[in-house]
Amino acid sequence: MGYGGKSGTNYDENDDANYGTYYGANFGAIQRWSLRFLLILTLGLSCWAAEARAQDRASFDAVDLNASVALDKLIAELATKRVVFVGEIHDRYDHHLNQLEIIKRLHALDPDMAIGVEYFQQPFQQQVDDYIAGKISENEFLRDTEYFSRWGYDYRFYAPIFRYAREQHIPVRALNVPTALTSTIAKVGIAGLSGKERAYLPKEIEPADDDYKSRLRDAFEGHPGMKPGAFDHFVEAQLTWDEGMAESAAAYLNANPGRRMVILAGEGHLEYGVGIPKRLERRTKATYAIVLSSGDEVEPHMADYLLLSKPQELPPAGSLGANLKEIRSECVVSSLISGGAGEKAGLRNGDILVAIDAQPVKTAADVHLALWDKAPGDRVQVEVRHKRLLRAASMRDLEVQLAAAPEVPNAP
Repeated sequence: MGYGGKSGTNYDENDDANYGTYYGANFGAIQRWSLRFLLILTLGLSCWAAEARAQDRASFDAVDLNASVALDKLIAELATKRVVFVGEIHDRYDHHLNQLEIIKRLHALDPDMAIGVEYFQQPFQQQVDDYIAGKISENEFLRDTEYFSRWGYDYRFYAPIFRYAREQHIPVRALNVPTALTSTIAKVGIAGLSGKERAYLPKEIEPADDDYKSRLRDAFEGHPGMKPGAFDHFVEAQLTWDEGMAESAAAYLNANPGRRMVILAGEGHLEYGVGIPKRLERRTKATYAIVLSSGDEVEPHMADYLLLSKPQELPPAGSLGANLKEIRSECVVSSLISGGAGEKAGLRNGDILVAIDAQPVKTAADVHLALWDKAPGDRVQVEVRHKRLLRAASMRDLEVQLAAAPEVPNAP
């Protein structure tokens, strides 16, 4: 993962009442917290020590945390920019609700807009277009974009945004370069790419400055197993990631000169403008603003606006209560949660999942696709095969009543 869950209540895109129940419970919270959106103007802190025995002196600018900017004023200010970057910590639900609120209000002022997202990769633009146009279902969209194997965060974080875009016919651009490209660059560098691998390489990659490298150093050292000598390749991979998204967004904006764009990405790609924003500006000269939501750190000049919002949890997930591993294109139960849904239904260690509700299963991503919209208490039909030594494999059909997901990220 660059420097940049759990599942729950059912979705039914044809059931307005169900959608309202799911989203309405959280909408009031974002309305309440929208009154706390703050404009961070200046914040500086520096310390000096002439000698060890000298008294420390400090100089700083104070920010009144009670002097909030009204939401309507904030949106009016954002509406003067052609591009609005809205960052996120990927597993912060409140950050995604903030993103949706900004999109809705900007769209109400000017519907001629598009949304650019980090979550889907450029080769899948047609599949994204088909979903927004209503040509394919939500599950087809997730399957055809390989969402759960390529991105993997609980799709319910993002579902309200994509449903709103579909409902309002807002174009969505898949900005990201293929995962395989950045992964390969992190290992062998750009110089080590084959001709075929260069197909999605940005045409122009501006070298990283010292500040960019310094921020990447912390992310690099947080990746276990990374060799110190691989840092230059890591920087090249991140540059490719940022330049690739900037190039993709710029191509769309240049082809649609009257349209604005809201870009959603991990905050590490947006902070201080050195990731995507300045690289987009270099290609388009478009005016922009950076909006971040509250996280672990607040530093001077990291964004134009900071949104203070209260962390929120997604509803509980429906879970099989099984740990899975992939072996030769098969999804095998490696262990079961004691007392979990799978154990109660008769799943056994070593069972091979064949299908869930008639959807074929070969990978853990297939299991996530089958269960992402399921809640505790929902029942699913699970077809399993069990290999036996010197005997024919046995086939069983089980009905599993899903339980709340265990406290393990992305456990099916």
